[in-house]
Amino acid sequence: MEKNMQFASDVMLIDTSYLDRVVSDMRRHFTSVLGRELPKADLAVLLECLALDGGVQTEKNEVQVLLIHESSDSVLHACMPSDYEAEIHGKAFAGRLGEFALYAFQPAEMASRETLFMEALGMALSSKEVGRLLVVPDETGYGKQALSAINAAEEKKSITLFGMNPPAGKNRCGFDLLGFSVLQALGIRADELK
Repeated sequence: MEKNMQFASDVMLIDTSYLDRVVSDMRRHFTSVLGRELPKADLAVLLECLALDGGVQTEKNEVQVLLIHESSDSVLHACMPSDYEAEIHGKAFAGRLGEFALYAFQPAEMASRETLFMEALGMALSSKEVGRLLVVPDETGYGKQALSAINAAEEKKSITLFGMNPPAGKNRCGFDLLGFSVLQALGIRADELK
């Protein structure tokens, strides 16, 4: 990831290795609960749902999506499209909320996914261009460090943290459950869950 990267006003920072685990677990669970095979999650639907939950309004926005993944992963296993290089990195899609520009990054050499994510988070938090930041860290891996970095940030940004468990205490950011967006992306209807 470039140190002098230009950011959009609305930025999503997503650890896709964590996202893959959550989507896979939910897909497996709800396949047995609903008694039908669920498709892979629709990445565009998932990103739009996260944007809505994070406060992006229904108008023409430019949302920059930064996807951090392991060097050993060439695909998102639980989502479609899935191939980082051929189908995701440098691509964009137009949705109801505007244009979503997708960029996939992997750690180089001896760096870890956590190090790259935290570096990208720090850059986005300190960027003057970023007004809204939506963050999906590896909740069980380095989620507390990501929350600490967010809590130490300036007050001017709107920040939403996504995960499966609300963080304890008073925090500088909002929190939303990642699972709701995943359910939508898997095509699960509300009436099926009654």
